Amino acid sequence: MLPSDEPDPAASRTGAGAAATEPALVVGRPTDPAVAATWFEALYETPLLFSGILDAQGRVLDANRLAIEGCGLVRDDTIGLHFWDAGWWNRDEAIARQVRTWCEETVATGRPMRTKSKYFIGDGSVRTVDLTLYPVSADRSGHGEIAYVVATGSDITDAVAARAERERRMQIEAEVLRQGELAQRREVELVSLAEVAVRERLARLAGAALDMVGAQSIEDLTAILFSRGVPVLGADGGALILKDTKGLLVAARDRVHGRGDMVFRRVPSDGPLPGPFVARTGQRVVLPNRAAGIAFAPEMADIYAETDRHASAVVPLRINNQVLGALAIFWVDERVITDEDVALIEAFAAQCAQTIERINATIARAEAAREVQRVVETLQASLLTRPLPVDDIEVATLYRPAVRQLRVGGDWHDAFTTHTGATVLSIGDVAGHDAHSVATMAQLRSILRGLAVDSDDGPAVLLRRLDIAIEQLALGAIVTAIVARIDRADPADPAGGLMVRWANAGHPPPLLRLADGTVTVLARRPELLLGVDPQTLRHDHQAHLPMGATLLLYTDGLVERRDEVIGDGIDRLAGVLSTAPTGDLRDLLSQLAAELLPDGPDDDLAMLAIRRTR
Repeated sequence: MLPSDEPDPAASRTGAGAAATEPALVVGRPTDPAVAATWFEALYETPLLFSGILDAQGRVLDANRLAIEGCGLVRDDTIGLHFWDAGWWNRDEAIARQVRTWCEETVATGRPMRTKSKYFIGDGSVRTVDLTLYPVSADRSGHGEIAYVVATGSDITDAVAARAERERRMQIEAEVLRQGELAQRREVELVSLAEVAVRERLARLAGAALDMVGAQSIEDLTAILFSRGVPVLGADGGALILKDTKGLLVAARDRVHGRGDMVFRRVPSDGPLPGPFVARTGQRVVLPNRAAGIAFAPEMADIYAETDRHASAVVPLRINNQVLGALAIFWVDERVITDEDVALIEAFAAQCAQTIERINATIARAEAAREVQRVVETLQASLLTRPLPVDDIEVATLYRPAVRQLRVGGDWHDAFTTHTGATVLSIGDVAGHDAHSVATMAQLRSILRGLAVDSDDGPAVLLRRLDIAIEQLALGAIVTAIVARIDRADPADPAGGLMVRWANAGHPPPLLRLADGTVTVLARRPELLLGVDPQTLRHDHQAHLPMGATLLLYTDGLVERRDEVIGDGIDRLAGVLSTAPTGDLRDLLSQLAAELLPDGPDDDLAMLAIRRTR
């Protein structure tokens, strides 16, 4: 392990230092052959990467056991087969032929090949692999005849699916925005046409139309229609008949005899009255008198007796070839309904239809955004599993998405034990706020677990290995992270204290609260974020973890504000932590989030806390 540097006095409240450790490797000194062999074996047998070697004829000479058995295949049945005849490919002749072609081209040209392909696992499921074929010559010069091909592969099925989901969501959003823009443009165009057709009365209707542009719901539209539109038309009442999944919704207002209340009711879409007929057929109906109404439908006699309406005009609410419903205008007295009257009503109906379409598009856009948000939040929650139980250490976690839609991001937390009994903690933040960030977070969290669970590497080494994985797997991620490892200060004394070692890649520093309420900000000299330079030098730091002490890890959503430096937020967190009740750790995390973010986080937030219990 690399020696830890001295803490920054300005960033710590107690001045706790970190003890130096002896390095496992020294820069510039050749690696011991035994270490190199173990290193190669660990890389070769990782379950995260398929690795095999083929002869020049494409036969599988050897391959790592975990990658073969992890795919549900039998190692002894696979070794010796041609690569394209093995179970990864032979369920599909076209895929098998393509793999054979790739192998033969690699041997013939002596050039490496990297590509993506479908492949199969033992149960027949189809997955996607990032496949590399690397030619190896028979002699060490590298220029001789190709004798072997090294094949490696990484499963990218989840990454491909996440990218496709992100592209699908972007297409939906773009189409909804485009439709909204077209609807608003058509509204303006129809207002202009109506001004040319009917100057005097349309000047007043234009005011109502402009109010409709601001309508956010059908209730807003009907209020504008009956308070502004119907009086301009010189009518005594009206009705808006709208199609929906349950039939027809009728919103009506009748100003006759002082009855001015809005009435909402449902009617069957196949009814004989003018409103359902026009909504169903898209044909306008003009009834200037009682006789015309009864001739259209005998059931109109009951309507006349109930309402004292004697003239009406019903026109369709039409968008292009689609009929959204109908607009009915009626008068108490019989009257001659001129072509000019009908044209004006139809112009007003067209404006209503445009507004209805825009409102429906807004509702659909909001619902689509909510659905995407629900999918991403569900994915995030399924990935952030509860921490594994750890002997004599209490562990608690908390995750909160941002209060704004589509702000679920790449924050993670994790806690688990290694095969040697050490406790490993990690917390991190992948740049971005979309499904791709969540998918990348899941990959990094899983890779880090795989690197640490059977390794005695210190936190600095684990971060460096994770940085290399980001580059080698072409994840294209910028990440802040902390990895911590907890061991006994004296392994020979089971009742002794614990020692926490950590390494920090550009992440907000941990906080350590002692049993007496003293809080120390475990800040050290900042080190580079992951995803920038995998060869950067990283350092371990350490601190004592006495009985009753609480170690807090968190992401920047807890402390970062737009109008202040992040150090102010960390100081504020330290103050709240020092006075918080020392009860259940989960309650502590909830209280910290509630006090520091009373209106909810603007960015997603992850927190992890541990406490020495016995």
